[in-house]
Amino acid sequence: MTDLSKYRNIGIFAHVDAGKTTTTERILKLTGMIHKTGEVHDGESTTDFMEQEAERGITIQSAAVSCFWKNHRLNVIDTPGHVDFTVEVYRSLKVLDGGIGVFCGSGGVEPQSETNWRYANESEVSRIIFVNKLDRMGADFYRVVDQVKNVLAATPLVMTLPIGIEENFVGVVDVLSRQAYVWDDTGLPENYEIKEVPADMVDDVEQYREELIETAVEQDDDLMMAYMEGEEPSIEDIKRCIRKGTRDLAFFPTYCGSAFKNKGVQLVLDAVVDYLPAPTEVDPQPLMDDAGEETGEHAIVSADETFKALAFKIMDDRFGALTFVRIYSGKLNKGDTIMNSFTGKTERVGRMVEMQADDRKELTSAQAGDIIAIVGMKNVQTGHTLCDPKHPVTLEPMIFPTPVIEIAVKPKDKGSTEKMGIAIGKMVAEDPSFQVETDEDSGETILKGMGELHLDIKVDILKRTYGVELEVGQPQVAYRETITQAVEDSYTHKKQSGGSGQFGKIDYRIKPGEPNSGFTFSSTVVGGNVPKEFWPAVEKGFGSMMAEGVLAGFPTLDVEVELFDGAYHAVDSSAIAFEIAAKGAFRQSMPKAGPQLLEPIMHVDVFSPEDNVGDVIGDLNRRRGMIKNQEAGATGVRIKADVPLSEMFGYIGHLRTITSGRGQFSMEFEQYSPCPANVAEQVIAEEKAKKEAK
Repeated sequence: MTDLSKYRNIGIFAHVDAGKTTTTERILKLTGMIHKTGEVHDGESTTDFMEQEAERGITIQSAAVSCFWKNHRLNVIDTPGHVDFTVEVYRSLKVLDGGIGVFCGSGGVEPQSETNWRYANESEVSRIIFVNKLDRMGADFYRVVDQVKNVLAATPLVMTLPIGIEENFVGVVDVLSRQAYVWDDTGLPENYEIKEVPADMVDDVEQYREELIETAVEQDDDLMMAYMEGEEPSIEDIKRCIRKGTRDLAFFPTYCGSAFKNKGVQLVLDAVVDYLPAPTEVDPQPLMDDAGEETGEHAIVSADETFKALAFKIMDDRFGALTFVRIYSGKLNKGDTIMNSFTGKTERVGRMVEMQADDRKELTSAQAGDIIAIVGMKNVQTGHTLCDPKHPVTLEPMIFPTPVIEIAVKPKDKGSTEKMGIAIGKMVAEDPSFQVETDEDSGETILKGMGELHLDIKVDILKRTYGVELEVGQPQVAYRETITQAVEDSYTHKKQSGGSGQFGKIDYRIKPGEPNSGFTFSSTVVGGNVPKEFWPAVEKGFGSMMAEGVLAGFPTLDVEVELFDGAYHAVDSSAIAFEIAAKGAFRQSMPKAGPQLLEPIMHVDVFSPEDNVGDVIGDLNRRRGMIKNQEAGATGVRIKADVPLSEMFGYIGHLRTITSGRGQFSMEFEQYSPCPANVAEQVIAEEKAKKEAK
């Protein structure tokens, strides 16, 4: 049996380019998992193994690796930093017990760090902070510590201080043990000496040590009383307090160094072992009922419980489909049958592997606390619970943000259509924030994602990985039509061409329906003027015309039709005659009923730094937005507004410009509302021009 107290499931997350992947590389080197460190800027790092990652020097998928440090097993996940891939960060945080927040020594707390920090707070993940890149121009450890306090509203607990700065950065002082770790110029992580604290730093070290102990002993009343009476607690007691405070998110142990220059990473690994929680020390995951409500029970982390696990990522690679799984309770052996509680179906576990980024190690069994990948699972999606078929349970599912941008695509050659369908199917399974649908109006395939870079990379993957060349179109808005006035009218369909003819006369009222009612039909005919058997034909005739409105050919919403009288011919009347009469009636009467164009209105939630709120609101007003409310938070202001979708294209780029890259937004469909006359005229003119061009 493995000792769960020796497990650490951790993630590394930060802003783009703060050095997450380089830090992961150094951890792997120090723990003996790789012998040659690969550099991100050379496109050779272990965890960035996608072509697109190597080329752009950014992380797109979260990669998992396992390694050992001081008899502790570390499952490390390197996550992306770019805003378009926050779903990867979110789903990684969901299954981790602790994290390392990496901040750039010169860039400090950047906007994406705020988002990731917010996600980590919501997921209640304990973190330590690593201020990286202290060898760079403009690096300032103390400024970053202040930003953590002011921007993130968090309490950093300074554990190490830098010796020298920028090109003179040579090492760090461990505040608690009062020891200086100094590296030589070889750049090798193991080439360091432990020395006395430099004379010019003694006062600083004592000041920070006092703050550290004062903050730590607040976690234990007895120690605090003794400390106030002048008795200094032992190093073990202080470490125990730091561990408790870190787990309770009271503060965040803060370290410094340069991952690229191999300085200071060992102390971060020691901190992972000393202060981040083991799987058993984290609040267990709540279990849910069928309605998605918490049952009050939890998935206790223990190998003796029944099997419960969460699938948090699907990946398709050259070995087949991999399902990444975090096991919360129980054991899993090769050949076991497990149940997916979302679908109710069972599957047999054929192969299990432990991931080393792009490499893998076969396993015969795994247990609570492990993060593994199962090969060849079918019908499992991100967020599904896997469990023992005899004891079905559901873990808290993942909620993914809705896509905010869409593009229309079609294959350049006819033969790629099927290939594109299969490829997109795999990509949607891998990334829940990427969605696809077919536009019924145009027949085009619509790809939806979290931002322009997100969709850019998806089109790139389709081209390179799956060999599908695409034509990418401009984003389109799905308008609708409705009517504003009631009309009473009559229509007769009569056709005589030798033999039996066609005859059907209907008297009807058309009026605007309730919002979101679609199309409703009723008949109040009395006396058999239109026999009952022909009523469905009249309804079908009107209903079939709703798909194409009279203004610009968009689907028509919210119309009520009432058939109140008419006439029929004993020989010439038929269902088809009345259906044709209804279609003619629609064409005749809809233009008289005050037709109106409707546009989709989006509920937009913008996050902006306080300094930029005025600019953001002014910009939303220019986009015909209605500001609903504002909420001030610790790291900025949330502005909620209703804005027409047609005005939101390219918004993310504009928002990042006016907020220096710190703003973010999400939007979802709210309702259809009438278009202003000038917008409606332009849309109708464009649609007519398109039809004529065809």
